Amino acid sequence: MTFLSPERLWLLGVLPALAAVYVLLQLRRGQHAVRFTNLALLTQVAPRRPGWRRHVAAGLFLVMITLMMIGFARPADSVKVPRDRATILVAIDVSLSMMARDVPPSRFDAAKAAAKKFIGELPGRFNVGVVAFAGSANLVAAPSTDRAAAVASIDQLVMAKRTAIGEAVFTGLQAVRSFDAEARQDPPPAHIVLLSDGDNTTGRSVQEAIDASRAAHVPVSTIAFGTPYGTVDIEGETTSVSVNKETLRSLADSTEGKAYEAADSAELRDVYANIGTSLGFKTEHRDVAARYTGIALLFALAAGGASLAWFSRLP
Repeated sequence: MTFLSPERLWLLGVLPALAAVYVLLQLRRGQHAVRFTNLALLTQVAPRRPGWRRHVAAGLFLVMITLMMIGFARPADSVKVPRDRATILVAIDVSLSMMARDVPPSRFDAAKAAAKKFIGELPGRFNVGVVAFAGSANLVAAPSTDRAAAVASIDQLVMAKRTAIGEAVFTGLQAVRSFDAEARQDPPPAHIVLLSDGDNTTGRSVQEAIDASRAAHVPVSTIAFGTPYGTVDIEGETTSVSVNKETLRSLADSTEGKAYEAADSAELRDVYANIGTSLGFKTEHRDVAARYTGIALLFALAAGGASLAWFSRLP
């Protein structure tokens, strides 16, 4: 979409005036011709009129003037520009419930594989960091464009007791605020992708995490791993660990993220598609006056060429 500088829009009012002047001049020529009473003699004496050709050069000239005026009004187009500081935090649940094998080979292994695939498919300009959370949350890879470091941190994850989803979100938000020297006043556009089976058992609540994410304008997308029938063996006892999709969906929906219930490659592509459209680009208005000026020059050449070819003079 093209926008014109408001303070120069008055120039467009000149165009109807120019057209009106041209029409009046043509009408006056017609009136002078009618004053010669002997029309039969006039047709023999007067040179043959050029007909429609005499309007072509004038029309091209008016188009040129129109384009020049639009260019002078500083038109601008909306264009999408990549955000170089765009940051994604991948938060991975390393609680013991993720040992359940209802998602083969296990929830934990499936989550790690999904995270590494997701990181590998992100555009190189995106910064990516990794957060691991169980009873507490830790930033195990600071946001950067170093994909190898992010993947290596995932390979080194160790499982622990309890699950602190709220703390994972707060740790991700802190990583965004400390991304660079400008982050406190101008934080980078960010998105958190949280992979978990959904129970928050310790630390700050999910509602507190939602409030903090909304205040920071950082969406949280969630990917739920597990089924209602998952179990784990802990210290010789079999414990049921059903996935809590409702908690993850509430976290995603309340922060303008997306909630997913599977972790296959198609779901990951969907996650990136939603992130890429809102996080990967920003809309800027860029001056395109040169475009209109260039086209105006072409019309000027056409007007001059037509006038020289038909009338041996410039308009």
